Amino acid sequence: MVELSDASRSADARAAVHALTRASRILERALNGLSLADFRVLSAVAAGEARASRLAARLAIGKPTVSATVDSLVRRGMLRRTAHDTDQRAVELALTAKGDAARDEAERALASVVTQLAAETEHPDAVLASLAELGDGIERRQASVASERGVPLAADAATAVGAQAGATE
Repeated sequence: MVELSDASRSADARAAVHALTRASRILERALNGLSLADFRVLSAVAAGEARASRLAARLAIGKPTVSATVDSLVRRGMLRRTAHDTDQRAVELALTAKGDAARDEAERALASVVTQLAAETEHPDAVLASLAELGDGIERRQASVASERGVPLAADAATAVGAQAGATE
């Protein structure tokens, strides 16, 4: 493996930032009736993250944003709130059949766009593998940040998200 100089690494990091921000806009346009925030919440709930406070930590977004997104998804019939078994103050989130279908359709559309974008590069398989590895790194970082803040995350959520990504390949 070739080591990059600090200047090259910095230039590559800046180029990657611009590529990711452009890609996020392209991905957002590929969704029918969902935002990327909607998709992220539906995916996290599907992966086992049932509490809004944990969603905020896992997705690195504020609790008000999570609450607004959850409210919107509940109103549209994609999520439902249920009482927690042992904690009367807590509410758990669950996907409805409509929410699961919307998440699955969105994931397929997004995977198609990412595959098309990667196909425009010299090494499409390596790009897809690198993006998957970046996703794993993001999960580890978010788990570490949540741990530092004392926010417990669903134990199987990171594993389930990785498994879902692998299942779509």
